[in-house]
Amino acid sequence: MLRLRPLQRKLLRDVWHMRGQALAIALVVMAGVAMLVMYFSTFDSLQRTLDTYYERHRFADVFASARRAPRRLEERLSLLPGVAAVETRVVADVTLDVGTMKEPAIGRLVSVPGDEGSGAQPRSGVSPRGPSAGIHFRREPPDARPRLNGVVLRRGRWIAAGRPDEVIASEPFADAHRLQPGDRLSAVINGRRRTLQIVGLGLSPEYVYTIPPGEVIPDDKRFAILWMERRALASAFDMEGGFNDVVLALSRGASSTEVIERLDRLLEPYGAVGAIPRELQMSHWALVNELRQIRTFGVIVPLIFLGIAAFLLNIALTRAMALQRTQIATLKALGYSNAEIGWHYLHWALLIAALGALLGVGVGAWLGSGMITLYNQFFRFPDLLYQLSTGVAVAGVLVALGAGGLGAVFAVRRAVRVPPAEAMRPEPPARYRHSIVERPAVQRRLTHATRMVLRNLERQPARAAATVVGIAFAIAILLFGFVFLDVMDHLAEVQFSLVQRQDVTVSFVMPASSGAYFDLRSLPGVIYAEPFRSVPARIRSGHRSRYLPLTGIRAAPELNRVVDLEGRPVALPANGLVISRMLGDILAVRPGDTVTVEVLDGARPLLQVKVAALVEDALGLNAWMDIGALHTLLREGGTLSGAHLMVDPARVDELYARLKALPAVGAVSVTAAALDSFRRVTAQNFAIITTFNVGFAVIIAFGVVYNAARISLSERTRELASMRVMGFTIAEISLILLGELALLTLLAIPIGLLIGWGLSNLMLVFMNNEFYRFPLLLTADNVAVSTLILLAAAFLSGLAVRRKLDHLDLVAVLKMRE
Repeated sequence: MLRLRPLQRKLLRDVWHMRGQALAIALVVMAGVAMLVMYFSTFDSLQRTLDTYYERHRFADVFASARRAPRRLEERLSLLPGVAAVETRVVADVTLDVGTMKEPAIGRLVSVPGDEGSGAQPRSGVSPRGPSAGIHFRREPPDARPRLNGVVLRRGRWIAAGRPDEVIASEPFADAHRLQPGDRLSAVINGRRRTLQIVGLGLSPEYVYTIPPGEVIPDDKRFAILWMERRALASAFDMEGGFNDVVLALSRGASSTEVIERLDRLLEPYGAVGAIPRELQMSHWALVNELRQIRTFGVIVPLIFLGIAAFLLNIALTRAMALQRTQIATLKALGYSNAEIGWHYLHWALLIAALGALLGVGVGAWLGSGMITLYNQFFRFPDLLYQLSTGVAVAGVLVALGAGGLGAVFAVRRAVRVPPAEAMRPEPPARYRHSIVERPAVQRRLTHATRMVLRNLERQPARAAATVVGIAFAIAILLFGFVFLDVMDHLAEVQFSLVQRQDVTVSFVMPASSGAYFDLRSLPGVIYAEPFRSVPARIRSGHRSRYLPLTGIRAAPELNRVVDLEGRPVALPANGLVISRMLGDILAVRPGDTVTVEVLDGARPLLQVKVAALVEDALGLNAWMDIGALHTLLREGGTLSGAHLMVDPARVDELYARLKALPAVGAVSVTAAALDSFRRVTAQNFAIITTFNVGFAVIIAFGVVYNAARISLSERTRELASMRVMGFTIAEISLILLGELALLTLLAIPIGLLIGWGLSNLMLVFMNNEFYRFPLLLTADNVAVSTLILLAAAFLSGLAVRRKLDHLDLVAVLKMRE
């Protein structure tokens, strides 16, 4: 039988006696640990899955495209220093006619080897670097699968040789339309309508996050990846003996920058658009940004929660030890050292923290598995399984114990240093002096209960301030959680109501003459159209650079506009670039500076352009110019890349039918569909995360307020019992105790709102990236809801403490302590 030491029995007895406070603090610790475990286990699961996927299916390190390069160039590409493997391909975007939707979809056709080889073999003795380094791939027929960016066949079979209309469709697209192997799609390929038969469904590490051309939000319903036999695809686009896309795997230790420079020089005569490293490949870039945001949440949010828990533990232990002054003195008199007594009380905090940590690990694992289910909806891996690693669980427990120990150590150190003789005496009362509430003019206007509340707060300012700060952090966390819901609504409003006011955007397969604009205006249902010109470019300033489309639009467009985060439209100047502020920060340029614009299309001019303005926009990195100024710089006429259309809703189906049949149309984007995708993917993700944050914030609010009320009751039990003996009613003494709590709560609200503003601003600074920029919005609704939730938590806490007053043992509490 386990025999407990005296101090251990005292520890368990004290914790049980304060079980209400202990549970409230443990729940706050649980919230912090659960958030830490949820975010980091999700991050760990995603990162592990990503690394394994990239490794097993040979995700490339460098990506490049050109107009048309001869296949004889493959050997020279494979001999570039640092290159371990080469895969050349034919890639083309086409219009799809899917029976389950009226608007046209976009299909990206990607060639895969058929019965002929594709790409140069990896050189013997050279191992790809990165995830694919040192790996023994599955033995497959050399002509049966891509050597890089492999396709995972999920259902159906591989493409049969000599079947030019067979394709493997991306599984997310097929799921969105309930397509199965054996179903057919209609596509306009190089001006000819063809029927494609789906023989299999697949996934690729190149398209974990499938973003349509020109968009920043994935749309599985309107964007399909279709893998087709190389000979069939090359024949359809007059690419026999050539390629327009190439991916490379690098040797261990190779410099991607040097390889890209050599690759660009080789491909430049063939209309190269500029090679990019894996870090800038769209799918990988989106994944890395998402992982960075998860890690940011996983560090900052739990630290806030656990910091509040440490603060509560410090307050609770300080006041508990103040009530046990004589017990501490007795323990010293019995021979216990300061270290033994301090360790005993430190155990008190660690026991509560350990309870909260164990609960937090369990709750965090449950929430993490739910997060992985959510991410499975828009990050498509063959297997994305949740796994809680031992390291994450142990880290959660250790951080909780650290917070508990930190919260207790200062209170313990101060208490155990009191000499035994002094500790045997009760703590001296607060110094009495006339206060503002004692003045006759004020006293006459206040009830006895109100004067007692105000007097007690004035004589214990440090304790009152600590309680106010604790409650303030509770409302701050609530406000911090609600801010993100409004942020996402505001982003949707700005992007899809103020920026993209067009109904449909049409992009051409190849740049077209100005006459194409009038052809689009004559299509059925088109009310108004605005042309745009977009060219791929590399914008440089010193050693800093970014690849992005340079877009030319009208100076003051009516449809697709340049709008800042505040919703203000920005008119383009007659000359010069207008760029995203984030891009300006990346390039370290300001208005008036000159940047180098390397156009990666056509004659590939190298331009020196002045930055006219920076715009704090919401999504992606952007660079705009007046379309006339861009035409002048490129020395071209009225060449267009497409147009934004305003459409009569009554004739939109007729318009879609015509667009599906036009061979010059490469992509059709529908603004309403993009908004739906944004809300379904991005906003839903943030809404769920915000729900977690708000739920835990409610726990903190209740824990802080209840803890403050219970401590106040413990300190004033004798006083309140004495008043009951003197004839005060339960309602009157409740007013004294709960009135103090109500006043502190009201004082904490404005302070908490200010702290919440600061926390929200800090988090948004950490979250802003090249993908999204979040404005700080504090709406009256958020302030009101946060305040009401805090008041509700205070009310429930008050009810719980009020029940304790009904059961005061008047005889026991009035006994003189020996």
